[in-house]
Amino acid sequence: MGIRLLNILHAKNILRQSTSEFVDVPKGYLAVYVGEAQKKRFVVPVSYLNHPAFQDLLREAEEEFGFSHPMGGLTIPCREDTFINLTSRLNGL
Repeated sequence: MGIRLLNILHAKNILRQSTSEFVDVPKGYLAVYVGEAQKKRFVVPVSYLNHPAFQDLLREAEEEFGFSHPMGGLTIPCREDTFINLTSRLNGL
């Protein structure tokens, strides 16, 4: 239980949810929009693109949106808590 909580806290620090659409994305990171009804913007390390679990999310996004993302950026159609859980596991690798 304690390890899972630490992983989630670490993930939240790395994800760095931004409050503005116009915030610059640092080198080595990419912005993604996550959520089902209301989308939230997260900035994640590009290293996540190498992980099979993250690639599965990208395939889902391609199936749902193709290459036309309604938010103007990469949109991932999953629940926010599911995304945070997945990325917290990627941080531990």
